[in-house]
Amino acid sequence: MTGNSPMRIVQGNSALVAIDMQVIFQDPHSQWHVSTYEQVASRVGRLVSRFPSNVIWTRFVRDPEEQGSWGAYYDRWGSCRLEPHAVDWDLTLSVSQRDQVLTLPTFSKWGPELASLTADNEHLIVCGVATDCCVLSTVMGAVDAGKHVTLVADACGGATPEAHDQAIGLMKLLSPMVRVVDTAELLDSTKAAAQASG
Repeated sequence: MTGNSPMRIVQGNSALVAIDMQVIFQDPHSQWHVSTYEQVASRVGRLVSRFPSNVIWTRFVRDPEEQGSWGAYYDRWGSCRLEPHAVDWDLTLSVSQRDQVLTLPTFSKWGPELASLTADNEHLIVCGVATDCCVLSTVMGAVDAGKHVTLVADACGGATPEAHDQAIGLMKLLSPMVRVVDTAELLDSTKAAAQASG
């Protein structure tokens, strides 16, 4: 448990946003390998099963033009300087036909596209990788736009365990705009809410 007060999640008004569950973060030979990726992927799969009606997958894909400081960034991470069609950018989990997939070359996936996809959802459930980069920047953008965010901490993974913990700590400071929970806590809450409404 994360220490948050009990919550009630209204599934019909929630969108599950799974951030960048891609080969490039799964591959142990990648410069961007997330060491806890497999555990995270298992939990993300459980969340997708619980929220099947409104799932949004995001993908980070390099912009070949590398505008501005992006050139220096890819100089640092040279083996990740891949063409947009490379399989390394593929998602590793099954995507349903009803799911949405959003591809952007930026750390933050919040912007006009995700705002449009979640226009009817006041609440976002966020998971994925990397906690200290694309997850953090997406959550910051979403709360700036007025969204309520539930961050599923153990369904996220960072560049390192220490970086993950630091990013989770930062996002906890945004309470009550951001609520940090674990997978079991969230699934138990939604199950209880469904039983109460039934």
